[in-house]
Amino acid sequence: MNLEKIRYFFARHGFNVSSRLADKSGIPVNNVRLFFIYASFITLGASFILYLLLAFALRIKDLFYKKRPSVFDL
Repeated sequence: MNLEKIRYFFARHGFNVSSRLADKSGIPVNNVRLFFIYASFITLGASFILYLLLAFALRIKDLFYKKRPSVFDL
């Protein structure tokens, strides 16, 4: 029962945010909700692409800078 109250609270106030933004800007509520959905996918995708680019850069760095053997390895 307590979980239902929490879910109802967030559903009531969460949808209220997007409808108030839509009323202030004068655009349909569905467009505001779609914007938030697309923005969340873009931000998740951007961090994953940044991770892949950094991993690729480290791999390229290792190709150019060979690790030299230490004096103590002789």
